[in-house]
Amino acid sequence: MLRHVPAVSDPRVLVDAATRDDAAVFQVAPDRALVATVDFFTPIVDDPRTFGAIAAANALSDIYAMGARPLFALNLVAWPRDPALLPLLGPVLEGAAAVAAEAGCLLLGGHSIDDAEPKFGMVAVGEVAPDKIITNAGARPGDRLVLTKPLGTGVLATALKRDLIDEPAMAEAVRWMTTLNAGAADAMRAAGSAVHAATDVTGFGLLGHLHSLLEASGAAADLSADVPIMAHVERLVAAGAVPGGTTRNLEAAGAWTTWPRDLDPVRRTVLADAQTSGGMLIAVAPESMEHLCAALAERDVPAHIIGTVRAGPAGHITITEHA
Repeated sequence: MLRHVPAVSDPRVLVDAATRDDAAVFQVAPDRALVATVDFFTPIVDDPRTFGAIAAANALSDIYAMGARPLFALNLVAWPRDPALLPLLGPVLEGAAAVAAEAGCLLLGGHSIDDAEPKFGMVAVGEVAPDKIITNAGARPGDRLVLTKPLGTGVLATALKRDLIDEPAMAEAVRWMTTLNAGAADAMRAAGSAVHAATDVTGFGLLGHLHSLLEASGAAADLSADVPIMAHVERLVAAGAVPGGTTRNLEAAGAWTTWPRDLDPVRRTVLADAQTSGGMLIAVAPESMEHLCAALAERDVPAHIIGTVRAGPAGHITITEHA
């Protein structure tokens, strides 16, 4: 659908939709650029405050993926006037406000409409020095791929909706989805120019977001099937708790993914699972990988080494057994 969006030639636009990056970047001064993004979705957990917190962390993640710091946000609310549901909006806004405050991000207002199905999210704006922007277009052959959160939120949320698990079984996923990617962004900044590209893993799954990063970078990659996965996920995939978005991601990946012949279908599904507020996927120079991993550890952010960028058809991914 992006073909319907006119191309932008203004020199102040440093990042637009052309490379399917996480956020737009607009230069406002020689040493300052604004980073803008928007994201919203329907509830994926039952608790309204938790839903608001997840939605806020998810929206702010795109700011962090660009190496930027958040400045302010605007709430996006689509909510029914139903007397039974309207009171739930307050806790949603409280949960979002708490996460925004943790991020040092000011909430300056927003917009609401009457809608039969609840939806919530944010417009988020941050800032970054123009020469410090981290895009998805700079990965180089030899770079190591580092992932900072385990996979499986899409499967777990679907299982919850189908009553295949209860709220306590969602606790791990909720913890990760409400965890800001601020620490990962700090670690990327500490690693400096050794971080060549980054993106956050959300709706297109690990495979889809890695494909976009590689396509924008003109490179290919070997990706380990041995990625970190949350508890219960593989069992639930085998039981059929697979989101529609995950299925579509897996179908799309067939055009640019080479699979091992005997790879478990469950593991294939997990690699394509549509995430919410997922982790950072970082391409770092091999000689600086230990420095980045140490910077992540100092900020209590996991560092999972899951693959290697290589020369090859732009966007192509070859799945291997191990990184």
